Amino acid sequence: MGWWDSLWTSSSNNDPLRKLDPKLREFLERESPVKYNTAQATQPRAKEEQAAPTITEVEEQQRNAPVVPKESQFQDGRYAHLWKTYRPLAEIEAETKSDHEKLMDVLEGYKERKSQIGKAALENCALEQVDWRQCMSNPTMTERMTMCRDQIRKFEKCYMTQTRLLKALGYLSTLDRSPEAEEEIQMHADTLYHRMLSQEAEITAAREEGRPIPRFPPIIPRPEQQQQQPVEELTQEQQETLRTRLKKVAEEDRAAEEEAVRAEFRVKAEVASRVQGLWKQQEQERQARKARGEETLWDKVTGTFRSDNGK
Repeated sequence: MGWWDSLWTSSSNNDPLRKLDPKLREFLERESPVKYNTAQATQPRAKEEQAAPTITEVEEQQRNAPVVPKESQFQDGRYAHLWKTYRPLAEIEAETKSDHEKLMDVLEGYKERKSQIGKAALENCALEQVDWRQCMSNPTMTERMTMCRDQIRKFEKCYMTQTRLLKALGYLSTLDRSPEAEEEIQMHADTLYHRMLSQEAEITAAREEGRPIPRFPPIIPRPEQQQQQPVEELTQEQQETLRTRLKKVAEEDRAAEEEAVRAEFRVKAEVASRVQGLWKQQEQERQARKARGEETLWDKVTGTFRSDNGK
């Protein structure tokens, strides 16, 4: 008659623990990590959905957080237990670096930026390099007599202009920018260079035909935010450096050169700000060690040196 009883189940029969011994049932309810509530089991599905607890923001973040870090080859969650204590090598090295090493990282990063800008400019001028090498390896009679002068000038112009554009566009000016964004800046600089070449060709054609010389907007237009804000004031030394740099370039290249020089000044100011921040942090750590009675000999030497400079 089991099938007959199943047609007339009561609300109490919905309890899966109803047939257990009362003492065993009490033990399971007390020791089980999952608490089973018989009252909730008897409620209709619609009421259960209405009474469902809301998920907090913390629980939502934990649910959406990746199970394994991006360094794992298996992003489906395999071997997640092996990645629980994982920390990136750069984070560990940053904690163990000395104050001098942190300062040298900032300065080396500034020097490396100059080298990387040169490499990016060479990549954008790859076609000009190919023409130069072909001229040197298999020159025509005219190219032999001129010693590939046109190809060399073409490459030098490309390299200098690409360098100016990369600096003016802020290539490698910040550390928190992704490699994809830096690549987009590099490609945009190459696009602006070829646009400049086409504009120069139109100007040359207009002069030869006796037409009015066309006017073009600046190659590097300033963003709207910078247009609304006043131009950053330069010191007397920076103004003299800017005037000297502008005198060495042609008239049509001075706008890009000025933006490049101003970008260099901004990068130098950012590096100086980071160095000052490191010095301030080191001083705070030194004062904290002094308050705990853990001041080292080097702390005493640096403290005396800074106090002498303050006088």
